[in-house]
Amino acid sequence: MIYLKAYIATATVFFLLDYLWLTRLAGSFYRSQIGPLMLDQPRLGVAAIFYVFYIAGIVIFAVLPALRSESLLTAVLLGALLGLIAYGTYDVTNYATLRDWTIAMVLVDIAWGAALTGVSAGVGYLAIRF
Repeated sequence: MIYLKAYIATATVFFLLDYLWLTRLAGSFYRSQIGPLMLDQPRLGVAAIFYVFYIAGIVIFAVLPALRSESLLTAVLLGALLGLIAYGTYDVTNYATLRDWTIAMVLVDIAWGAALTGVSAGVGYLAIRF
């Protein structure tokens, strides 16, 4: 039950923040940087697969270790590290292989991934602790 509660809390925050980021805050930035590469409509089924597995990764690699150490800071730092690694892998690979992937895109998206994952892991931890 703890795992499910952590998963749901983490997923809720992750979805809400990522939705706001993609639709209200940074959508025009992404369009200006990689517009020709973007689909008119995202492939929601594929996105759902990413979210299901990535949220599980946040819980396993950040929230659960933080619960063992009883540390919110551990959740946030491990989450941020996971985000840095995951989003970094994606963005640096794209920068290395795609002609129109910009360094601005790399830096902004990696920073977002680290922040989003760290905050989501922190909230997942707090949902269990309180």
